[in-house]
Amino acid sequence: MKKLFAACICLCFTFSMAGCSLGTAIDRFLSAGDAPSEETLPDKPRIYMDEIRGTLLNFNGSQITVLSEETTYTFDLSEASLECDSGMIAGDEICVIYEGQLDHLDTSNVKALKIVDEYHKNDQLKEHTAQGIIKNITLNTITLRTTRGNTVTFPITGARQYYQDGLKDGTFAYIHYKGKILTSEENNSSTFDASHLKILSVSDTEPLKIPSPTPTPQPEASSEPEQKLFCTITGLNQNLLNILIEQDNIPLQVDMSEIPCYFPGGIAEGSHVTITYSGEFNGTTLEDIRILGLTGENPASEKESHISFQVTGSIIGKTSNTITLFTNDGANITFYTDQALNASTGGLELNTGVRITYNPAASGESNVFSCLKIEDA
Repeated sequence: MKKLFAACICLCFTFSMAGCSLGTAIDRFLSAGDAPSEETLPDKPRIYMDEIRGTLLNFNGSQITVLSEETTYTFDLSEASLECDSGMIAGDEICVIYEGQLDHLDTSNVKALKIVDEYHKNDQLKEHTAQGIIKNITLNTITLRTTRGNTVTFPITGARQYYQDGLKDGTFAYIHYKGKILTSEENNSSTFDASHLKILSVSDTEPLKIPSPTPTPQPEASSEPEQKLFCTITGLNQNLLNILIEQDNIPLQVDMSEIPCYFPGGIAEGSHVTITYSGEFNGTTLEDIRILGLTGENPASEKESHISFQVTGSIIGKTSNTITLFTNDGANITFYTDQALNASTGGLELNTGVRITYNPAASGESNVFSCLKIEDA
């Protein structure tokens, strides 16, 4: 007990010298059981721990850039854990807990341990709305020409999407998001970085209000009875949705430009979609039927064992509990991996291609997604 008491005094002295007061994120970090044990303290050099509080500017999967008191710091996170409730959202107030002594702007001699929410946030993340004309849409991104004349690409993985009048080039859309759109590092006033936002919804209506039943309109009295096809999404090319009809594995392409579409968990490879139609389906084409609407599966109502939302890409960054993928459609997406079933053979090394199954419903307020399974791509 004497040794432990002495160690505690020494540790507290270290904090005071580093300019960090107790009752901060470090205090929570130590109380969580991450402090060195009594047995290890006498055999190791004195451990200096401190924290930097600031605003998140950038996260590339392995490094983080933080603005603190008008000074910018970049930390290597390859051995750190991410533990922010909102994920890595630009403009959020966070705290970097690190080991070692910081030499002004030089962070190379310190080891980042955890990234956590700022203990005393001054500003909670607020919801904002962007609006403009859709110029391009993929499984994981949407590009708008905004009402201010700027072209901005938003990450939409897992975001709820509803298109009352169909999805086509030139559709006017509203995007609800949390975070801050930053000016690009290229210092071009018309170029913006929206890659670190949390997109909540995309819709051609404002406010977003899903009719009931969704999204199929009420059939006319003289119309043919409604029928349904159950399909799996394989891709998206602007307004053309690539699907496989379940059981028969027949590949088809649905033009979404003139039909109402609702995707509660976003449009994702591997996820399911129901086609509501009238007429007689011939088993091979959609020519003889009238499509009334498309409804994607709702991950919030599915058991995790049935979730099939997937993303494919190459690993471009790692921390102790996440990996970040760069997808074929140009999105950077981060996933928690500590609870995932890892069936890949590449050891999650950088530049390895993987396919991730994730649950959008488990990341309602965060842009870091809950990974269920990792496989080779």
